[in-house]
Amino acid sequence: MNEKVALEVAIGASLSGMRSLVTMKHVGLNVASDPLMTLTLTGVTAGLVVVVADDPGMHSSQNEQDSRHWSKFGLIPILEPSDSQEAKDFTRLAFEISEEYDTPVILRLVTHLSHTRTPVVIEDVKRVRSALSYTKDMHRYVMAPANAIPRHPLVVKRWKKLRSFSEKFSGNCIEDASERKMGILTDGVVFQYVKEVFADISVIKVGMYPLPLKKIEEFARSVDKLVVVEELDPIIEEEVRAAGIALEGKERIPLCGELS
Repeated sequence: MNEKVALEVAIGASLSGMRSLVTMKHVGLNVASDPLMTLTLTGVTAGLVVVVADDPGMHSSQNEQDSRHWSKFGLIPILEPSDSQEAKDFTRLAFEISEEYDTPVILRLVTHLSHTRTPVVIEDVKRVRSALSYTKDMHRYVMAPANAIPRHPLVVKRWKKLRSFSEKFSGNCIEDASERKMGILTDGVVFQYVKEVFADISVIKVGMYPLPLKKIEEFARSVDKLVVVEELDPIIEEEVRAAGIALEGKERIPLCGELS
């Protein structure tokens, strides 16, 4: 079985009413991209989460891809935890977002987060046995052009709603400090590196894509200079800069490897 088949099995389960989660590395998501891109149009029935682990530094991979590109490429929401607790909590949230907005959700991890071991708080688990059924709907599930064309505007509309949700998402948070000469915009596990080095600097942490641009703009106005610290590609930097927000980024931060 490869990643494409694994995702197709998860899609079948989702459309039958069962929550489904499928895991792979960044290179595996290339293989699974065909059904994934169609799934963004058809939507889901029960929640469907794709957990993908990127490998900055190429510890055990043949390349150093940045899976955050899938958010813009496929208009797919991505949650990016910064520690073990968020990895657990964001997984539950990913299922809820998937069902509320009728979309697959990517949970993006990286090597160091996937290998970390830290205590987490476990709440009571409510086990629900779904009543499985499948409703035949050729207009929704057969993505011939006549059916796909009217689905695309629905995806764009959904993306706008997800951006509004992102502005309120608790994983996109600000840690204020007294020092205002510089503020740092970062995401995921890189937040931990930033806090270790810059303990007295105000930080805004991104935990979800689409980005909360309004919250970022408000933070940028509160500091003299905004610096983006992110691993691999300038995903955050390019979108925030395109929104007209002044910043510094990859002219200071490497494009390759981990920010360890």
